[in-house]
Amino acid sequence: MNKIIGIVVTIVLLSINAFALETKGKQTFSITDINDKVYTVKELANGLKFENIKDKIILLEFFGHRCPPCKKSIPHYISLQEKFKKDIAIVAIEVQGLNRKSLKSFANKKGINYITISQEDANIFLEHVSARSGWSGAIPYLIILNQKGEVQTMQAGMVPESSLARVITGLLPKVIDKNSTKDSNSSKK
Repeated sequence: MNKIIGIVVTIVLLSINAFALETKGKQTFSITDINDKVYTVKELANGLKFENIKDKIILLEFFGHRCPPCKKSIPHYISLQEKFKKDIAIVAIEVQGLNRKSLKSFANKKGINYITISQEDANIFLEHVSARSGWSGAIPYLIILNQKGEVQTMQAGMVPESSLARVITGLLPKVIDKNSTKDSNSSKK
């Protein structure tokens, strides 16, 4: 009898594990930016897929409006957004408590040209990302996702603009210049 109970318990536990593995990566979140645009984010096994942002590298930053390195990074992100506007999306979530209206005012004063979201509009998402990435609350905190939504790097602290530009450039598809490769037959006459 004990053997049968043991087998049944084992089967139930295996079924629960199989279900957990099957549903992992299936969570979906809705976050709203300061302009009332809603973004749907789906969890992947190794990243996050922003459904509204197609085929772009995503720089997901957690920042604070009172954090000196965070404020120093804003001009870098503005510049990168202008330089790589077709290839990247910067999603910045403010985590020091500004509500959407106050954050919108802050973003306008700073000339922010990228997606900005208040913590109150992304709390569950933040908790989830924190648990998965091991983020302890240090800001600025940056997660870079490639065009497929796969995590490429995670970094606490300010990252220089030049370093970010190199990472972005490295993730972009390589363009082959057809004029630079000569056909070996055309050079032989």
